[in-house]
Amino acid sequence: MGQTFTKLQGQYLTFIAMYTKLHRRPPAEADIQAYFQVTPPSVHNMIVMLERRGLISKTPGAPRSIRVLVEPERLPPLE
Repeated sequence: MGQTFTKLQGQYLTFIAMYTKLHRRPPAEADIQAYFQVTPPSVHNMIVMLERRGLISKTPGAPRSIRVLVEPERLPPLE
């Protein structure tokens, strides 16, 4: 995949990938909200945008189903 992403999108992608690796399941939107200290609509809008851009995939209606589609070596360090 040759898609690019913004710095903030990269931080979300890295957080999702690292959380999934550490906890062996993807984060809930509430987990992402707590880490980035943003509102629930902000997290939801970012997830929708990442999915629309083909950077993540989700199973509709299934909780904790986010999967990062970007190769790990392309993800930036988490700040």
